[in-house]
Amino acid sequence: MTTFIIRRMITSLLAVAAASMLVFGLSRGLADPRYTLIGQAGYGMSSETWERLGKELHLDKPVPVQFFYWTIAMMQGDFGKDLHDDKPVLPKLTEKIGPSAKLGLVSWVVATVIGIPLGVVSAINRASFWDYLSRGFALFGQAVPTFWAGILAIMLFTVWLDWLPAAGMGEGFAVRNYIMPAVVLAWLPAAGYLRFTRSAMLEVLDSEYVKLARAKGVPYRTIIWKHAFRNASLIPLTATALVLAGFITGSVLVEAVFAWPGIGQYAVQAVATNNINVIVAIVLIFTVLFIIANFIVDIMYGLLDPRIRYS
Repeated sequence: MTTFIIRRMITSLLAVAAASMLVFGLSRGLADPRYTLIGQAGYGMSSETWERLGKELHLDKPVPVQFFYWTIAMMQGDFGKDLHDDKPVLPKLTEKIGPSAKLGLVSWVVATVIGIPLGVVSAINRASFWDYLSRGFALFGQAVPTFWAGILAIMLFTVWLDWLPAAGMGEGFAVRNYIMPAVVLAWLPAAGYLRFTRSAMLEVLDSEYVKLARAKGVPYRTIIWKHAFRNASLIPLTATALVLAGFITGSVLVEAVFAWPGIGQYAVQAVATNNINVIVAIVLIFTVLFIIANFIVDIMYGLLDPRIRYS
């Protein structure tokens, strides 16, 4: 197991290094970084200021040396300054990541509670009304754009019915403010959980040991939850990384639609104003979080299925 963990850790570190080089290359390769500061310093930037900024950003050194200094700064949390108000980016990210984490956690719970049981129900009632209903839920969940679902939800539950607030997260943990954004954000992951669980359950239910358990007279509920679901749960577990990817990409749109004061809305504002320092910081943080999630899933998969450790 130790060898397995070390191997996965090395591959994760290599992935982080590759992602860092890609982000650095995009931030430096598109244009001279000093051009992004012109709007902040004014169009009358003097040649002395231009040269000073070049030395501060280490642009007078070879690219590998620039990447080294950039990496050290990123590891220390120095993401530069927000070009909108000339304030450090890190405190703003720290402030906004809390609302995003709360929304993501609630959405993950909703997706898990809805998607996995529906996948089991769909599998054990194959070709029935419940199966087609569950598959329809998954189909619409994967086909309907997240932002469009959010706009329709606002029109229905806020404009027409006046049941739920349209925007903001409210004071403390306001449940009414979480319902629409959490459900909209959880729909796509729940559809993924449903399809993965259904496929895994169908495969396990057709296996020989399940048929043997039925022949021996094992209670139906025991067969479903102890034998079938326990083995089929490995597949939804591996889909957790994909669910996280859905939260990362979907939260940006959901937070923009529902005016959620999180890191996703901050990213949309940064793109609209060409705030390159904020964009680089958010992309790098999202990438590292995604790689860490994959690493955790690999370790959990190896613990649940010992065969993976030796593959």
